[in-house]
Amino acid sequence: MRPLRKQMLECRDPEKISDFLTQARIGFLGLSDEDYPYVVPLNFVWYSNKFYFHGADEGKKADLMKANANICFTVCEEYGTMAHPVPAHTDTAYMSVMAFGKVTHLTDWDEATVAMQKLLDKYVPGYYDRTLSRNHLEKYRSSMGSATAVFCLDPEALTAKEKPLDQTRKFEPGMKAGKHEGD
Repeated sequence: MRPLRKQMLECRDPEKISDFLTQARIGFLGLSDEDYPYVVPLNFVWYSNKFYFHGADEGKKADLMKANANICFTVCEEYGTMAHPVPAHTDTAYMSVMAFGKVTHLTDWDEATVAMQKLLDKYVPGYYDRTLSRNHLEKYRSSMGSATAVFCLDPEALTAKEKPLDQTRKFEPGMKAGKHEGD
């Protein structure tokens, strides 16, 4: 894999990366289509150093993953804009992770049920008074009649970048800059 161009932004701290992925809410699944890339935002869970997500077992996303299991999964969170009197030095604070590898459609219902429970625990903690049953997952059908498919990405390559927020430069509505250099 090609090294990051801006290596000074690379995050190599596995604990920080794992904490970020555990807390982040939305990921972007990048798939290969014939003419154009196909990127889908979705919920996910980072568990045992793998990404898990779900969807219908049929449709464009499922078809593309069946045709080409090589995927990219990106997670990014923006932490604020950092203003600067020089417009070219205005910047965004963020953290992002890109993972590459082959996606697997889980056929082990026990693993799929654990992954779905982890998703429920992340997005609706404490909402249900009992854990998800394997039977529910196996038998559930959407309003369009499709079964739930659970997918896993065990990354072959993973990179992370971060630009921490400089609180002294954090933009707040109503802030004004002085004259710009060169004015």
